[in-house]
Amino acid sequence: MAKKPMKKFWEFIMWLVGILVALAVGFGMQSGTLVIKWLPSIITVVAGWIVIVVILLGVLMAIWNKLAK
Repeated sequence: MAKKPMKKFWEFIMWLVGILVALAVGFGMQSGTLVIKWLPSIITVVAGWIVIVVILLGVLMAIWNKLAK
């Protein structure tokens, strides 16, 4: 059974919002804007870079998967 067009649209919007929020958090951690008081700043910066890389890889894999169908 095919998905309804509005459902597909909202799924895409929610996926996109999730990516944007994750990137905002990742870049905030990487730049030092977002900190965790009891962690050394280097851990927060590294965690931010990990979030950024993982999100970008996830986006690339999702696009690749969509194009492969």
